[in-house]
Amino acid sequence: MMSSNDASRAIGKIVSVSADRLVVELHRGSDNFTVVGFDDVHYVATLGSCLIVPTQSEYVVLEVIGLREKDLSTAYETGPEMNKATAAKFLDVVPVGSMPVQEGLFKFGVSTFPPLYADALYARDEDLDRIFNVDQLAEDVTKADAQGEEKRGTVPHVFEIGTSAVFKNYPVKAQLDAFFGGHVAVLGNTGSGKSCTVASILQSVFIRAEEFKAIGASFVILDVNGEYRAAFENMPWHIYASYFKATRTAAEAEGIEEGYLGASLVERFLLPHWFMTVDEWVLLLRASEKTQQPVLKAALGLTTLFCEGSRSKEISETNGSLIDLQNHVLAKIILAILHDDSSIPSKEGRVLAVLQVFSTLEISRQTVKRGLYNDFGKFKDGDKINSAVNYEALLELLNSHVQDEPTLPAYGNVPFSFEYLQSALDLAILYEESNGNKQIREYCSQLVTRLKSVSDNPDFEFLRTPVGDIEQHCRESGYFVDRLLGIEPSGKEYVKERQICIIDLNDASDEIVELVSAVVSRLIFDRLRYAIPRNRMPVHLVLEEAHRYISERSSRFAIDASVIFHRIAKEGRKYGAFLMVASQRPSELSKTVLSQCNNFIVHRIQNPDDLSQIRQMTPFISETVLKRLPSLPKQHALIFGSAVKIPTTFRVRDACPKPNSDDTQIRDLWYIPENPKLDWSL
Repeated sequence: MMSSNDASRAIGKIVSVSADRLVVELHRGSDNFTVVGFDDVHYVATLGSCLIVPTQSEYVVLEVIGLREKDLSTAYETGPEMNKATAAKFLDVVPVGSMPVQEGLFKFGVSTFPPLYADALYARDEDLDRIFNVDQLAEDVTKADAQGEEKRGTVPHVFEIGTSAVFKNYPVKAQLDAFFGGHVAVLGNTGSGKSCTVASILQSVFIRAEEFKAIGASFVILDVNGEYRAAFENMPWHIYASYFKATRTAAEAEGIEEGYLGASLVERFLLPHWFMTVDEWVLLLRASEKTQQPVLKAALGLTTLFCEGSRSKEISETNGSLIDLQNHVLAKIILAILHDDSSIPSKEGRVLAVLQVFSTLEISRQTVKRGLYNDFGKFKDGDKINSAVNYEALLELLNSHVQDEPTLPAYGNVPFSFEYLQSALDLAILYEESNGNKQIREYCSQLVTRLKSVSDNPDFEFLRTPVGDIEQHCRESGYFVDRLLGIEPSGKEYVKERQICIIDLNDASDEIVELVSAVVSRLIFDRLRYAIPRNRMPVHLVLEEAHRYISERSSRFAIDASVIFHRIAKEGRKYGAFLMVASQRPSELSKTVLSQCNNFIVHRIQNPDDLSQIRQMTPFISETVLKRLPSLPKQHALIFGSAVKIPTTFRVRDACPKPNSDDTQIRDLWYIPENPKLDWSL
């Protein structure tokens, strides 16, 4: 039996029950769909509003998906026009969840439908609090700081993301652990407000008056449109950011620190090329799988085998097996050159060119040149008898270092110059030729050309980091990642210096964006995988325009850059690596990544392919909710997933300051005085 309080809130009865929807007939006597209750005015017939139906032990929560003024059955079609004041009014509703009558939280999903003729009640604010689960107060806790001193503060359970589009001024909040403890997708057409949504969410995390602050957070934003710098210039004093600008030259990076008051670190973005894996080199150089990849892998292995400068001497003194391999490679190549059909001067020049870059104490220009005396176009059959002796001694020396099918070392990410790789690639081709593969140079001509193009192209200057320009302790990938995450070593501990890292890739081409996003994400993921203890410093990768480098269709290259994102999507949670992907084309995004997202914020979507993609990944969302997506206003979105109890349409909280992503003001920019003042600067 209903309580008297519930009876006073009854607005109608259920008159139809089917598998996909219910129908509520409102009580007669009112000429609109508004109910004046004891606590407020309730607009019960707004699409997306909620009704509740009391059963024996719980309330069933209904969502309004349609309304009509009269029954459309055959009986009414032939009858006279009904009086508007007395016409029957019907609400089409669907059950979305249940909650206890007295206390307890809302649960999504319904196991038992309400019976026929059950009373439908309007929802009060206290009911909405339970449905949307926003009444959780911040938890008062005590934590120790780096010095072991106990500090008292509060830890929130929820954060506000906006206000309801249905219930006036009602706040919409999301569970912090559920939202940031999984992957998030922010989807919507261009101009629908995705960038502002991402900025607003991050700002709401950091702009908090109470202790504790979100000092332990780490957000790395791959900003492919150059929008987010402005959004984080005025963070609270305890929150700091780093800003890295990818530019063609160092000169273009001058002045990037101007106006960026909130950052403790502002620099040109540099990505040392020796951090890249073999697969990432394959992606950069577009190496074909069957012929070019093995040669490229061999060339990268040779950069490790023949370490530059003083490191070669270190290896000579500590590891004889590597020296044996070095001598084998050089001996095999030089012997092949000496025995080919080219002219004597050509042979001499090619051998000395190899030894100019790669040499050992045993095989060097000094030890080899004596045996290469060009005696009137011959090495050993000239007039001078000692030339033949020296040449035979050289052959004996070289043959003594040749081994039977040794295995070359793998690429070890040892620092090397870009020019050194070009020489190593030529050495790898020579080595393949010495093994009888005479056509390998022809097969690898495109690879050689591509490497030279990357070496000469100013767009890749950020990647061609000179080894000598970087201090010794900065040459390791771990240090590089720590700077991105804003942590610095202090004795035997780490100190958290910054919470936000923006990598501005606005000036970069698609292939550079694809490469940088893959390398940076892989470096961060590897750092978290090997951290001890693991999963103690969560990192959130914010990926703007994600469809450009996390595509469902593999790229035209042999290696797909989205592989690392697939792995993070599937395994990242256990290590504390999370993705926040923002895209205007969900149909082009990787289905693997989307399927692993726990929460979705969807703005206006109008493309049929994109709408179809969202339908496929959200089977539990009603068709009525999805039909609203094409008509959502700017700055409005639908949120659903583990962080909210019920799919909710809301107006996104204003980002302040906003990212640099405003729409073009056509009228203001077109209609201007003669001899106008233009904002562009030279």
